[in-house]
This record gives sequence, structure tokens and C-alpha cells, in this order.
Amino acid sequence: METIITYFETIPSSHRSLILVGGITFFWLLEGAIPLFKFNYKKWKHALPNLFFTLTTIIINFALAFLLLKTADWVTANNFGIINWLPEMPLWLYVVLGVLFLDFFGAYLAHFTEHKTPKLWMVHLVHHTDHKVDTTTANRHHPIESVIRFAFTLLGVFLVGTPIAIIMLYQAMSLIFTQFTHANIKMSSKLDKLLSYVIVSPDMHKVHHHNMLPYTDSNYGNIFSIWDRLFGTYMELDREKIVYGVDTFPDEATNSSLKELLKQPFQGYRKPTNVN
Repeated sequence: METIITYFETIPSSHRSLILVGGITFFWLLEGAIPLFKFNYKKWKHALPNLFFTLTTIIINFALAFLLLKTADWVTANNFGIINWLPEMPLWLYVVLGVLFLDFFGAYLAHFTEHKTPKLWMVHLVHHTDHKVDTTTANRHHPIESVIRFAFTLLGVFLVGTPIAIIMLYQAMSLIFTQFTHANIKMSSKLDKLLSYVIVSPDMHKVHHHNMLPYTDSNYGNIFSIWDRLFGTYMELDREKIVYGVDTFPDEATNSSLKELLKQPFQGYRKPTNVN
């Protein structure tokens, strides 16, 4: 564990880029080998707007990274935050709790808030209006949402009290998990279900991408499934019944246009229809 922490304390930018590109490449190839749904689409054409938003997310996070570093330095120097106020514990447990709580603030709470706040939902809508969810959908976030997500992560770093090594580890895990859970890959249902007791599995997250309520407002987690189970937002739906997109924004051509996606947050508020 000390070796891992030392590595992530000074992880080079090139290695972080390799994690991003390597993850997309790996899951892209896996989607071709064991697809969950056989999409009738030109994969590269579909990927272009998603990769554009991936790039804007990288730029925004890179530009604001100094805030994470400053906050991490402050909480470390002042022994501030949840994991620093707990009784002394083994390093492995300190790291696990740090990642677990960052996952709550940076992913679950941010995601839940976006769904429950009308103006933020319209920003987050860009992510949900993908009709062909695959690994490139993972970082299909409007630039405004990238700023919002960063703010929640920064809040998490402050309240949890995580040093920079745990932050870098969390971000690497978060990236791989979101690529994994969005990837159009078919796993054994039993294995997927088993994984979902601990982590967010592909089938679990794809329920969240169903085009109607209440499924759209469920399964907000990114790495750990504990938060959805703890707060009662966990739901199941047969993978064969999942329909991607948002039923109140049904035009796939519009939802595939980069120009239209950039304008989506500024349209009139419309939540998905409740299936019940």
C-alpha cells in the first residue's frame, strides 16, 4: 500500500493520460468482442461529440487542479477532515475510507443533486441524451457540469481531509470505473449481480440510463454501490428492457449534434416521464 501511495503522490501527467486513453481503448475493443447491445451505428461518428466533451473535461480539471493541490496541502498540514479525526488505523483502511468518502461527495452526492435540481438537471441532460451508451459516453459531460463535478470533489477533499495521493488514486479509479460501467459489454448476469453488492456494475449503472422515471433517478454511484443501497436509490431492471436516452428529448439526431448538445442546458426544463 505504501508503494501505491508513493506512486500516486507524484503520478506523472503522462501516466494519467495513459490511464484515460488505455481505458477507452481497452473497453472499446471489448465492446466489439462481447457487446451487450448490437448497435447499428458508425462508432467513430457516435464517439466524436463524446470525445469532445471528454477533452473539455480534461482541460477544465487540469486548469483547476491547483485548487485540489492547495486544499489537500491545507487539510494535511492542519490534520483536518473526517479520516483525520478518526482513531489511528492501518494505512490500507485510511486509503479505503478516503476513496470511499470521496466517491460519496465527488460522485454520488454531485450526481444526486444534479438530478434533483431542475437547472442542474438540464446541464446533466447532455450525459443522458446518448441513445447508444458505450464507453465513450463515460465523460460526455457539458463543460458546465465538469465545473460542477469539480466543485463537489473539492468539497469532498476539504471535508474528508484527503492527501493528494488519495485524490489521485480516487480520480484514476473513478475514470476506469465510469468507462467500465458505461461500456457496451455483456457480462454474466450472476457475476454482474455479485459485483453490484460492492461496486457499481455495468448492468446496475445502465438502469440509470433508462429513458423513463423512476429508473433515471436511481443508481447514482460511480465506484461503490454502498451509497445507493444505503440511501434507498438502488433499483434493478432487466437489461433487455433498458431503453437509452430521455423520453422527453427523443430526437436522436439533435442529441448527436455537438452544437445542439452545447445548447441543451439552456432549453426548457423537462424531466423524463414516470413509467408508473
